Amino acid sequence: MPETPSAAARAPHPRADRPVRIALVGAGNRGLTYASWIHQNPDRARLVAVADPDEGARAASRAETAFAGWREFLAATARDGRLADGVIVATQDRDHVEPVLALARAGYAVMTEKPLAPTEEECRTLVTGVQATGVPFAVCHVLRYTPYTDLVREVVGSGVLGTLTGVEHLEPVGWWHFAHSYVRGPWRREDLSSPMILAKSSHDLDWIAYVTGRRIETVVSFGGLTHFRPENAPAGSTDSCLTCPVEKGCPYSAAKLYYPALRTGGGAWPVSHVTSAAHGPGDEPVLTEALRTGRYGRCVYRSDNDVADHQVVAMRLAGGPTATLTMSAFTEQTHRQTRLFGSHGWLRGDGERVTVHDFRDDSVTVRGTGPSGSNAADGHGGGDTALTEAFVTALATGDRRYIRSGPAESLGSHLAAFAAERSRRDGTVETVPLR
Repeated sequence: MPETPSAAARAPHPRADRPVRIALVGAGNRGLTYASWIHQNPDRARLVAVADPDEGARAASRAETAFAGWREFLAATARDGRLADGVIVATQDRDHVEPVLALARAGYAVMTEKPLAPTEEECRTLVTGVQATGVPFAVCHVLRYTPYTDLVREVVGSGVLGTLTGVEHLEPVGWWHFAHSYVRGPWRREDLSSPMILAKSSHDLDWIAYVTGRRIETVVSFGGLTHFRPENAPAGSTDSCLTCPVEKGCPYSAAKLYYPALRTGGGAWPVSHVTSAAHGPGDEPVLTEALRTGRYGRCVYRSDNDVADHQVVAMRLAGGPTATLTMSAFTEQTHRQTRLFGSHGWLRGDGERVTVHDFRDDSVTVRGTGPSGSNAADGHGGGDTALTEAFVTALATGDRRYIRSGPAESLGSHLAAFAAERSRRDGTVETVPLR
């Protein structure tokens, strides 16, 4: 039986006449991205607390108060009352369920990173538990919030395409991004995070359902880990890029990625994942030591990764349209590419502009939203800031319609990802459950 919402959960959330108080649980790259918007908008929000075991991360957040972890934050809540209006949970994939449920039951509105959890059972537990408390809840499906997504939805809703018949969607992860995050980084192994289709491409499954307005009903999927395996290591290569005699000919060389990134971007992502102590070209020795002793200097063919480096998902959407999603490591790192097919026209989108061909008069129109970043370092095309603003606005006004990615919607895309992964592993056609 669902728990009865606590008195704190039923307490009113903030008014629009004062800044919304936000606490941050997990001050890594994603958490600090959301914190940045808060600091840039002090008239609308305050970062009143941070909870993270890393002292440097706590300091980087520039929160007003700091705690060593979310349990300590909740202990202070129990002692002093609710310390914030909402909490952003930006911990690693496997560390969402317990803090999210505990914070929601304490009366905090919650915004949490995706994926919700690495298993179906945990996702359902989280969603059911949060809904029982009645607090506002948002999932960081940031692609829902971009101006580009608004443009695509506007075209679909206008009827110019006629009856929607199909979707073709590419998630171009990027060769160096995949090597950084999914071969060497925190998302390299399913037992540390989750399957690739969930960790990375749940964004895309969610986006397809959102822009079409149709639930994913049936899926079949193929793919796997093909390239980043020991048997594909170049002849003469070694375990470390820093000692490898054939490194210069390798597209996945750590030296090729991190030294130029340090020179041009300083200590920003992706260098920040390698070391927090390198901030500019003068810190190359610091970076060298981090590459020598840490996992980011390892040969990509001799890592301990196991997530898929390519995958395709074929889908049947509610009402009959079909869709395909292709996730590939072997691309440039750029915006998602999408084509929508309709009975009276088709749309081609590149993340910044859409081209629409109307079959009725053979006209072609192009509309754009302007240049925007395509990855986490560049704000996901404006989605990171728009999501944070939407969450804060929902709390300030009491209007939850600002939250586009609530628990029910997000659970649907997660269940589609789990079904796709079952299909990939078992060679089956899978029906996506309703809940």
